[in-house]
Amino acid sequence: MVVQLEKSTYEAKTQEIAKQLLEATREKRSFFAHMRDNMRWDDKLLAWAMNNPGLRVQLFRFIDALPALRSKTEVARHLQEYLGDESVELPTTLKGMLNFANPDSMPGQIAATTVSTAVETLAHKYIAGENIKQAIKTIERLRKDKMAFTLDLLGEAVITEAEAQSYLESYLDLMEQLTQEAQRWSTVEEIDLADGESLPRVQVSVKLTAFYSQFDPLDEQGSKEKVCDHIRKLLRRAQELGAAVHFDMEQYVYKDMTLSILKELLLEEEFRERTDIGITIQAYLQDSERDVRDVIAWAKERGYPVTVRLVKGAYWDQETIKAIQHGWPQPVYNDKAATDANFEKITRLMLENHEYIYSAIGSHNVRSQANAIAIAETLKIPRRRFEMQVLYGMGDQLAKALVKQGHRVRVYAPYGELLPGMAYLIRRLLENTANSSFLRQSLEERPIEELLAPPVVKELNSDQLRVEPASLKAFSNAPDTDYAQSTARQEAQQALLKVRQQLGKTYLPLVNGEYVATEETVDSLNPSNPSEVVGKIGLISVAQADQALQAAKTAFPSWRRTPAKQRAAILRKAGDLMEQRRAELSAWVCLEVGKALREADAEVSEAIDFCRYYADEMERLDLGVNYDIAGENNRYIYQPRGIAVVISPWNFPIAIATGMTVAALAAGNCTLLKPAEVSSVIAAKIAEILLEAGIPQGVFQYVPGKGSTVGAHMVKHPDVHLIAFTGSQEVGCRIYADAAIVQPGQKHLKRVIAEMGGKNAIIVDESSDLDQAVAGVVQSAFGYSGQKCSACSRVIVLEPVYNNFIERMVEATRSLNIGVAEAPSTQVGPVIDAKARDRIRAYIEQGSQEAQLALAMNAPEKGYFIGPVIFTNVSPDAKIAQEEIFGPVVAVIRVKDFPEALQVANGTNYALTGGIYSRTPSHIAQASAEFEVGNLYINRTTTGAIVARQPFGGFKMSGVGSKAGGPDYLLQFLEPRTITENIQRQGFAPIEGVD
Repeated sequence: MVVQLEKSTYEAKTQEIAKQLLEATREKRSFFAHMRDNMRWDDKLLAWAMNNPGLRVQLFRFIDALPALRSKTEVARHLQEYLGDESVELPTTLKGMLNFANPDSMPGQIAATTVSTAVETLAHKYIAGENIKQAIKTIERLRKDKMAFTLDLLGEAVITEAEAQSYLESYLDLMEQLTQEAQRWSTVEEIDLADGESLPRVQVSVKLTAFYSQFDPLDEQGSKEKVCDHIRKLLRRAQELGAAVHFDMEQYVYKDMTLSILKELLLEEEFRERTDIGITIQAYLQDSERDVRDVIAWAKERGYPVTVRLVKGAYWDQETIKAIQHGWPQPVYNDKAATDANFEKITRLMLENHEYIYSAIGSHNVRSQANAIAIAETLKIPRRRFEMQVLYGMGDQLAKALVKQGHRVRVYAPYGELLPGMAYLIRRLLENTANSSFLRQSLEERPIEELLAPPVVKELNSDQLRVEPASLKAFSNAPDTDYAQSTARQEAQQALLKVRQQLGKTYLPLVNGEYVATEETVDSLNPSNPSEVVGKIGLISVAQADQALQAAKTAFPSWRRTPAKQRAAILRKAGDLMEQRRAELSAWVCLEVGKALREADAEVSEAIDFCRYYADEMERLDLGVNYDIAGENNRYIYQPRGIAVVISPWNFPIAIATGMTVAALAAGNCTLLKPAEVSSVIAAKIAEILLEAGIPQGVFQYVPGKGSTVGAHMVKHPDVHLIAFTGSQEVGCRIYADAAIVQPGQKHLKRVIAEMGGKNAIIVDESSDLDQAVAGVVQSAFGYSGQKCSACSRVIVLEPVYNNFIERMVEATRSLNIGVAEAPSTQVGPVIDAKARDRIRAYIEQGSQEAQLALAMNAPEKGYFIGPVIFTNVSPDAKIAQEEIFGPVVAVIRVKDFPEALQVANGTNYALTGGIYSRTPSHIAQASAEFEVGNLYINRTTTGAIVARQPFGGFKMSGVGSKAGGPDYLLQFLEPRTITENIQRQGFAPIEGVD
């Protein structure tokens, strides 16, 4: 169903103005007509991208990688790798140019030079210069054409505090130089004066996230304090120089915090009367109208107007993908017409409130601009309170036409080096070549009526606002908490307060449906503050363990006969209960094992997923398989093994404990959960949830105890059929060996499912996006203080980028916040206990003798803290490069080429996770084939595997090759059976399809 918008009061005038503007902007010939040989290469590239979607993707990927390539040979090789794919249909001219045998041949060098020059020319169409000097020349040219400007510094992907400081200093220097130049500029009345008032000749546009490398809505207060310190310095200097400052809007996750910070700051006495400051609203966001109304109300309270720049939005693809991946509601409109309609609606709202805000209408859509002009002229809005804006290189003809009509036009002009500017260039190319782009449609000379028609909006129901790819519809993962929402942050803090009120309680074992008293207890401590007792844990004795095993043995016949659908229903209910208690469970994880809140929340999501996924999987497997032929039926079915002992680790105390437990239960096994001693409170919470979900007496039992005694006893017990273990290689191998011994009275071979850690490596090659690589390595290495089995502990870096990578990685790590796990600003919390802390310190001492210490951060004295440590120039055979440290210690290894990188990566006893940062297709293909890991991550972090999407587990000494959260994981908890029946009777058998 579609809804035609009601004809606006301003529609007739909009059409009239739009036709005038369109006539003035249209070229005499079609852009696509006559692709002549003398057409410039940059124009050819753009035209080819418009005409060929497959080529468009590969071409933009090549352009993204181009600035990182250091020789013509590398450029030629990447050209062939990206564009030589047979699935991509190439124009004859391009195909001929790429038809060279060797990248270092003369034809290869010519191709590299031609395309590199074309891309550089293309970039300069959209980027005002690579330095201030070039930018000033561009500005002077714009002023000559009677256009104002706002200058934006490219490369604001700030991942270190040093870069944040440099960003501020660059803008202070930029304003200084611009205002000095401005003194020599002659007055251009159309842009320098309005209603008898002088306007600032210099304006800069800045992004809040570039002022603080750890900008995060979860740490709203901390981020606000850090950012505001820099903003105040910028605004004070801008006032001294007479420059205007405009604040850009970025990704949706930062939107609410950006608006909150600016509203609060601009109400401060020092800045309240400033009218030379602006903020940005993105019309593609579904809540943008509400935001504008809030800004108008705030501006009324403030009493002095600010500029509101209205744009469509630049991150549509990114926002859409992020929403899909996280299972969050779509923040942007999916329909381009809906964005256009919202833009017009907000334009009217802004202009009708011109007493309180200045409007800056940013668009290259002739209709959008014409609609704004129609409203402004009808309402007779003063010139000072209204201007038009376009992006540099995107709306040149429209800008000139607007100037001729007497409007103030401001050009948003980014400048900076090509490398940091590439992301901006790709966004501009995507916009220019998109089918829905007004610029493209105009170039294609679509009918005027079509181009200028009011937007027609599809009416969507609530289900259509959540977009899921077809591949993920089979299983929907539990969405993590979106801490960009203030309600989520409040709920998290309330949960922490609630949990703190419950600290110190005693948690007893659950044996045969009853909580039993124990002779021995142990305190579970908060590793952030060891004086704080999270809970007192009753440890079972060997005799009580035997009672639990007997109870499981007694319950097994009934549980194995329980229909799979009934078992699955209990587990789904457990998942639902976890969802309801999400914030509370995250708080327990945070306090008992020292995991930062966002990571704790993701772990709860994983636990929920395990409950639901294994329920689904068991129902699938329970259907069995039929292999029938004439006269014979063959049935392939599964049955449970018997009694399962789950020995879970402390580093994923709810996700892994839940996953192994519910897998065993779903398969029909009676299960005993023996958690790590230091995470037994969380395991007790799992027990509470399973009981509430309806698990029968004796089927599941919570048996906290000492691994060396009770754990070892259960592993060896003849009534145990399988052991699911996650932990260290030493303990895992001991369990494997003990389980292999057939005990007296034992009539089966035990199955051991073991995941035993890794020495995980990330390879960074010379074509990688270093912004992405540095951030990803730092997160993979130091998230949860390096205590994830998937954490990166080795970084293998190719020589051409080694020094640059090390410098940025050290600074990015130095910028991390170390502190108690529950603090919203914390990225690096404590290690689990004193034993772990002392062991890690011993490895650091060893590393200091083996390699060069590049960074050793200080850490709080109170609590079990170890600051992040980086060693460089590490030998691949060094102890710190071979042994699992399980802490925030990283060994960086230099290699000459990619084959050596793979050899080093594979040179340990482990094969759990690995990563590669590369934009070279052949390197990615080679790593996919040869990198010996169970989970390979390409151009992303190595942590955070998601159930069903990224089943997790390794081989070699990392484990038995099982994949938790995968389609074959439950098979290890089951025994297959084949049942064959001869259905002939006296030579007669029913044959399907025969009467």
